Amino acid sequence: MLQYIVRRILLFIPTLFLITVISFGISRLAPGDPAELKAGVGGEGAMRGNQQLNEQMINQIRAQWHLDKPVWYWTIFNDEKDATGKLKPISERMTFQWNGLNNQYQYWLTSILKLDFGKSFQDNRDVMEKIMERVPITFLIALISIFLSYLIAIPLGIYSATHQNTPLDKISTVSVFILFSMPQFWIATMAIIFFGGGDFFAWFPNNGLHSMNISPEDPWMTRTLDFLWHLVLPLAANTYFSFAYLSRQMRGSMLEVIRQDYIRTARAKGLSNRMVVYKHALRNSLIPIVTLIAYLLPALVGGSIVIEYIFTIPGVGQLAFQALTARDYPVIMAEFTLSAVLTLAGLLVADILYSAVDPRIAFSKKSG
Repeated sequence: MLQYIVRRILLFIPTLFLITVISFGISRLAPGDPAELKAGVGGEGAMRGNQQLNEQMINQIRAQWHLDKPVWYWTIFNDEKDATGKLKPISERMTFQWNGLNNQYQYWLTSILKLDFGKSFQDNRDVMEKIMERVPITFLIALISIFLSYLIAIPLGIYSATHQNTPLDKISTVSVFILFSMPQFWIATMAIIFFGGGDFFAWFPNNGLHSMNISPEDPWMTRTLDFLWHLVLPLAANTYFSFAYLSRQMRGSMLEVIRQDYIRTARAKGLSNRMVVYKHALRNSLIPIVTLIAYLLPALVGGSIVIEYIFTIPGVGQLAFQALTARDYPVIMAEFTLSAVLTLAGLLVADILYSAVDPRIAFSKKSG
């Protein structure tokens, strides 16, 4: 097992490098210039009074953020302009220029190797500082969602498999498929309209994490209950999809296991149905469910962009959305990298849990 873990960790290095290349390229494909947005000339007709001063300000910002350097190690098209100041046609600008270590990607990759994501373009604050301020609430919502998903999905999947084709099984199957087909933003919007004071009931808060009338001087129980009350709608909107998917996976896995010969043998020995299901069948049917742990945490953190934006929650997802709209490349790249690390770590944890669920699974050759 130790050798397998070491090999997987070493495999993370080329995987992360490839992820950085792809995410860096995607971020640079977004339209707009962050330097122009920072200087205030990105909008139509904004700051048109002194074009020369605007150009100087933009050039200074680009130099400060290293945006004046080439994007990659090599350049296919140069930026040569004609007498009027316009770029020449592509056919006249085709070239191949090696930029060596003087490019934006190299600068950003070097910063990552130093565990430093740089400064935010928006407020010049340290990127990791901004992210770490928001990580706790995003991870709290994600972890609670995973816990609730498994808490509901596993018993429901077991019941549906052991009571196949009964009315309750059919009702749960149809209900789960309906939930599975609904997009997250629509569920969140409907939750606000129906239960968050939109058009019907005002049972739950629809934005933020604390009420306006709650202060730090209030008792901790009051502040905790108010905080949990604000999490009801975001958690519901963040949990339903994974719960629906997990319950179907659990049902299918349990159905496959209870049809095995050793289960029929256990029943023939006179063991009770409860003993057969929960002692003999459950452990083997959990293997596909364990696999999904590797994907749920990164998926929930990534999906937090929609939930946190709709419910105005100051988490990592809201920060990512703000960075995308402001072309804040350092924050965008940090979000991409952290999501990749979470995914790779989740896959490793899932593989390790395999052997805990089923000891027959081995990751290294056994000696003769």
